[in-house]
Amino acid sequence: MTLREMECGKAVKVKKISGEGPVKRRIMDMGITKGVDILVRKAAPLGDPLEVTVRGYELSLRKVDAELIEVE
Repeated sequence: MTLREMECGKAVKVKKISGEGPVKRRIMDMGITKGVDILVRKAAPLGDPLEVTVRGYELSLRKVDAELIEVE
């Protein structure tokens, strides 16, 4: 299951980050790494972007980026 598919209010743990090169590096630079907990706070009215809490700070992610993050 990917982060994009998660419902608002759910807490998940990152299992794997797909993608390669600069895209994967950018996601990891935002603090999203394997094993970290993420709380899906809310989604914009049209679903893009998602607002999540990672390592104590709030972050907005595009759907395409959230699709690369596998969670459990």
